[in-house]
Amino acid sequence: MEFRHLGRSGLVISEIAYGNWLTHGSQVEEQAAAACIRAALDAGITTFDTADVYAEGRAEEVLGRALRGERRAGLEIFTKVYFPVGPGRNDRGLSRKHIAESIDASLRRLQTDYVDLYQAHRYDPETPLEETMEAFADVVRSGKALYIGVSEWTAEQIRAAHRLARELRIPLVSNQPQYSMLWRIVEGEVVPTSEELGIGQIVWSPIAQGVLTGKYRPGTPPPAGSRATDETGANFVARWLRDDVLTRVHQLEPLAAQAGLSMAQLAVAWVLQNSNVSAAIMGASRPEQVTENVKAAGVRLDGDLLAKIDEVLDPVVISDPALTKANAPKVRN
Repeated sequence: MEFRHLGRSGLVISEIAYGNWLTHGSQVEEQAAAACIRAALDAGITTFDTADVYAEGRAEEVLGRALRGERRAGLEIFTKVYFPVGPGRNDRGLSRKHIAESIDASLRRLQTDYVDLYQAHRYDPETPLEETMEAFADVVRSGKALYIGVSEWTAEQIRAAHRLARELRIPLVSNQPQYSMLWRIVEGEVVPTSEELGIGQIVWSPIAQGVLTGKYRPGTPPPAGSRATDETGANFVARWLRDDVLTRVHQLEPLAAQAGLSMAQLAVAWVLQNSNVSAAIMGASRPEQVTENVKAAGVRLDGDLLAKIDEVLDPVVISDPALTKANAPKVRN
């Protein structure tokens, strides 16, 4: 395993992080989930990412039980807040009330006294940013989180939050965007802004919900048991299940072979070539997936190979920065 600093902070994390978004507490039984986490630990992964909303809190519970007994100082545990976790009007968003209640609930489920990184899962246009950042400052000063991050925020939103974080003297160190060979919308605005501000990217879905593994074939139904056939995961992978995309993806196979990598390893290694990426989040439903995909750590792809990848995928790459603006601020009356 290789390690990187999270942005320009002093926190060192494994450049491949283990995440349990669509698996633990839902797709994968707890015994199998625990086996995946054990495989991650054995492979040298120290960074684990989850969220309160994943599987209605069960993902945090599974992760907490699986990490019980590990040396806490040797782990970096990340979680998030924003999405609804209950039926009440205040069971969502980034209000002071919801953040204060959610951090305590997450710590209880994770069986830990603190998280290393507490992230705003999305931007909340209904809550003043000042209120959100002041609430995060309280979380940090209480010792319940060491660092603060955001997820899927625009460059403008990141800049505004960073300014407030500096005023409040709390460490805003990361953004967690979707990023892969196919989905590159952060490259135009978010990454340059983050580089300027010292914020690192913790990227999710580097293999595009499994599409970049090559297991989906053009003109062929998705394989049984794949994410595309699962009720939870199908909506997320559907955008890539077009023949034009799948045909282009399969043209990467000889390039991966040339590099001595599997398709999944190539995809994870590709995002790690971006110097603003601090870690790539990897999920798994089987321990062997962890064992294989961590081999992308430390891989360096040469310029010719990167150029060939761009040439193959260019017609199907999505890179419009405007696609990060779904949660742009609304005018408050």
